[in-house]
Amino acid sequence: MNIHEIASKLSLDVKTTKGDLEREVTGCYISDLLSDVMANGKEGDIWITHQTHPNIVAVAILKNLSGVIITNKRVPEEDTLKRAEAEHLTIMTGQAPTFEIAGMLYHFLRC
Repeated sequence: MNIHEIASKLSLDVKTTKGDLEREVTGCYISDLLSDVMANGKEGDIWITHQTHPNIVAVAILKNLSGVIITNKRVPEEDTLKRAEAEHLTIMTGQAPTFEIAGMLYHFLRC
C-alpha cells in the first residue's frame, strides 16, 4: 500500500506537497521518543507520533521512513513543514487518536 492510499483510507490530511505519495509503506512504527524511532524504526515504515517539531523530519530522513502521521488533531510547526518540503518527506495529520489510526493502518497493511 502506498502513502496516497493510506491517506485516503484513513482520512488523513496531507500537509506537504513535495513528498512521494506513490511511495510504498512496508510497515509502521509508533513512538513519540526520537531515540526510540532511531533505534527501532525500519526503512519504509510510516511513523505515527504526537510530535510536531522539526526534529521529526531529521529522524524520518535518517531512517528513510516512508512518511509521518501526526495524530490527535495536532498540527505540525511551520518549520517542520518547511524542512519536510525541502527533504521531500510526506507529513500527514489525523483527527483520530493514535490507537484508532494504528488499528486502521494495521488492518489495511495486513489485509
